[in-house]
This record gives sequence, structure tokens and C-alpha cells, in this order.
Amino acid sequence: MSKRFLIPALIALVVVVAVFAGCGSSSSSNQSADNNVKNDDKTFVVGLDDSFPPMGFRDKNNEIVGFDVDLAKEVAKRLNMEPKFQVVNWDTKEMELDNNKVDCIWNGLTITDERKKQMDFTKPYLENDQVVVVKKDSSIKKIGDLQGKTVGCQKGSSAYDALMADAVSKQIKDGKPVEFDENVSCFQDLDSGRIDAMVVDSVVARYYITENKMNFNILSDSLSPEQYGVAVKKGNTELRDKIQNALDEMIKDGTAAKISEKWFGSDIIYKAK
Repeated sequence: MSKRFLIPALIALVVVVAVFAGCGSSSSSNQSADNNVKNDDKTFVVGLDDSFPPMGFRDKNNEIVGFDVDLAKEVAKRLNMEPKFQVVNWDTKEMELDNNKVDCIWNGLTITDERKKQMDFTKPYLENDQVVVVKKDSSIKKIGDLQGKTVGCQKGSSAYDALMADAVSKQIKDGKPVEFDENVSCFQDLDSGRIDAMVVDSVVARYYITENKMNFNILSDSLSPEQYGVAVKKGNTELRDKIQNALDEMIKDGTAAKISEKWFGSDIIYKAK
């Protein structure tokens, strides 16, 4: 190639490289901006299941409300942050934290040894247990009566863990667990007779049955006592401690008790002895 053709070719090459470099820079910049939005120090992004009354759910105006929602809003206020509530798939909630899609998971999340390996938790703020719910005319009166029955529960929940625990699974031999994405559908299938029973958090069961005037019974046998906590990404102890300090202040000054009374009619906030 002659020099007269070589020079324009080199100029064209430089232009092309510059254009692609510019595109790469723009893409990188956009990615950075995207990350900044997700990790905005002024926004407190709370991951939750929006069909888990009374902890977090949508009201008649489609607004996300609930006991945990009110607690999270107050914590955000004390941290001088703007709360944002983001619905997550409960079965993949750990991935939401790992990928920095949310700052915390706060929605009746049971503290378990297995979950502690994947997330860091605050101290417990509420006690709970898993209960069996049946229709009032059901022949199921105790856990042993679940043998051979279809029992519903939410995917990835501590209800499923309780149902599959050795002590329980031996009693319900040949029973068939049916997993749901959320508890509301599980209650609806129980009401329609598509399942024989369901396992769910006691605070959720009592609230849902009362609010919806459902013709259900809660068995006196509970499956497993447990405690709720707020989870953050593994290793993010700074945020965990900030949330904990705010919760401690709320318990001390009575704010947490007032929120509890609003949703449960009494102060059921767990206070470590």
C-alpha cells in the first residue's frame, strides 16, 4: 500500500478506535451509574415478599404496608435514608443480597443456622413458630393426622424446613408437600379444598384468618419455635450494626412497642434477656 493510501487509512483507523473507545467508556460509565443507584448511600432498599401479611403486603390501594414495613421506615428515618421497598422472590432472596439488588431482607425472616452461613443477621426482634392450619370441618386434629395428606407451604420458607424436619416428616409419612410462591395462594387453595392443610408462621396465620374471617382452625401442636431477624449481605456488618442500633433505640424509647400495638394489639417485640 502506498503512503497516500496509508495515511488516510491510519486516520480512519484512529477514528474507529476512538469511537469504540468512546462507546466502551459510555458503557462503563452507565454501568457505574447503575451501580451507584443500587448502592446509593441515601436509599435504604428493603427486599420483601409483598404477600406476607401482617409483616409486608399490599393494601386495597396497592401500597406496600405492614409491621416490618413500619419498622423499616422508622429505621431508615433514623439513619437519614430514604426507604425503598423492593419485591423479591423469596426462594432466591440470598441472591438479591449477594448481587446488591437490595440492602437487606426484612419480612418475617427466620434466623436459622443455614441462613447464617449465607447472610448476616441482626439480633432477633420477634418470636414466632410454625403452625398447621386446616379448615374447621377437617378431620385433621393433630400433626400425625397429616399422614397421606397434601400440605401446602411457601417455597424457600422456614415452614418448608419445619415440614421436612425428621421429627415431622416421620409423622406425615406419604404426605405430599405442595410448594407455593407466596402464602396467600396457599390459603386460597386450602379454602377451596385443593390442599388438606398448610404450614405457615403463626403471626401470619392468626392475622390472615382474623382479617379475612376465614373458616380455619390452627392446630394446638406447633412445629418449631423460631425468631425473626433482619438480614444483610454476608460481611456487611457495618449496615447490620446501624440497623441494630436503630432498633435498640426504638425498643428503648417505645417506638417499636407502638408499631407492634398497631398491628398486633399488644407489644410482642422480642427483648433479649
